[in-house]
Amino acid sequence: MSKVRIGVLFGGAFEEHPVSVKSAGEVARSLDPARYEPCWIKITRGGDWLLCTGPEAVDGRPVVLSPSGLVVLGDGAFEVIGLDVVFPVLHGRQGEDGAVQGLLELAGIPYVGCDVQSSALCMDKSLTYVVARSAGVATPTYWTEVPESPTWPVFVKPARSGSSFGVTKVSTEDELNTALEVARQYDSKVVVEEAVAGQEIGCSVLGVGDDLVLGELDRVALTHGFFRIHQEDAPEAGSENSTFVVPADIPADSAALVRETAKAVYRALGCSGLARVDLFLTPQGEVVLNEVNTMPGLTSYSRYPRMMAAAGLSLGDVVDRLVSLALTGKLR
Repeated sequence: MSKVRIGVLFGGAFEEHPVSVKSAGEVARSLDPARYEPCWIKITRGGDWLLCTGPEAVDGRPVVLSPSGLVVLGDGAFEVIGLDVVFPVLHGRQGEDGAVQGLLELAGIPYVGCDVQSSALCMDKSLTYVVARSAGVATPTYWTEVPESPTWPVFVKPARSGSSFGVTKVSTEDELNTALEVARQYDSKVVVEEAVAGQEIGCSVLGVGDDLVLGELDRVALTHGFFRIHQEDAPEAGSENSTFVVPADIPADSAALVRETAKAVYRALGCSGLARVDLFLTPQGEVVLNEVNTMPGLTSYSRYPRMMAAAGLSLGDVVDRLVSLALTGKLR
């Protein structure tokens, strides 16, 4: 049987570039060499596309994407490498927001993960909340402009960014303008949310439609501040302010409600392939949506693969299922 030639896109021109490189490294270690022939495609911080020997490679050959596959550019000549499927292991802007997904659809190349519409919806926190509310899911009270009299504290966030970049917890009105300036460094659109009192519970989802597999739930245990492990200096050694409890130590009825809510959010937003749905569980037992990550981190310290592993699925198993869904056309 011939190997599947899989183009693994990683890197990116924005703030989540280092996280993407680490995620791609874990994908590299999980790919079965008997089944896959990987093509490592790095998007540099400057936006160039390079065909590399692996995620850790510094240099590579310039490439462009076409309906025929990868066009490798050289001195007065070019080479075309066909691709069976692309795995966009990209986080944040121009990776998780529908931009790359649209490019792949124009090229007619099957790809892993959510489509253009669901990627764009989930990337914009305010649009995520609009759709979730229409499906009957509770969300934080939020504004996309400066609120007049919020209940403190609030979180000020870039509407379309990830890994907690640009996020500030604000406890007084005097701190608000500075927080808005920080958020606008990452996005022109800003969301202000009232803080939700509760535990943060994550749910990893794999599949499409009614055929969904859920990993074990996790609980983020914070000592102070808010979850921002991807911005820490040595996250592989553990977070400075958070640990993860897997399976989440919450009552069985609460766990069931979290799972059902996560599936409802996933379907309402049109997600397919994979996503991590983050929710709050309040002391009253209510489940409130936090956010949806359509290409969650796959690093050695990331939550999604840890939750799937606790349910008996290795990252290699997850990749196999994702590629199968993409190649059989079940994602679009």
